[in-house]
Amino acid sequence: MSLSKSYTEIVDTVDGSSAFEDAQLALSEQPMGDGAPPMFVGSLGAGHGAAFVQFAAFHGEPHPASPSQWVIVLRGVIEVEVSDGTSRRFGPGDLVLANDTSGRGHITRIVGDTPFEGLGIPSATAG
Repeated sequence: MSLSKSYTEIVDTVDGSSAFEDAQLALSEQPMGDGAPPMFVGSLGAGHGAAFVQFAAFHGEPHPASPSQWVIVLRGVIEVEVSDGTSRRFGPGDLVLANDTSGRGHITRIVGDTPFEGLGIPSATAG
């Protein structure tokens, strides 16, 4: 049996702008060891390190991702706006691949009073 997890990728466009693309992370059922039930697992690809991040404010200016990275939202809500003005909100459990590493980039804003907490995992295989 297999499932998938939806995620949003923020990509560079040919004109130097950024855009959203919807994607699916394939999950496959895998045994986890004695006494543990099988779990659905999906690979985020090769990466180097991971960072826990927390912030209560963000400047809201356009910026590219540096480096290409997976963002896993743990707490709080952020709103991300791409070059054409389209915005999406991401909250706990959401998965975002910030892969717009050149050009104008995107704008990030905090929504509400709760600080944002997340995991940032640089992605060597993004794109």
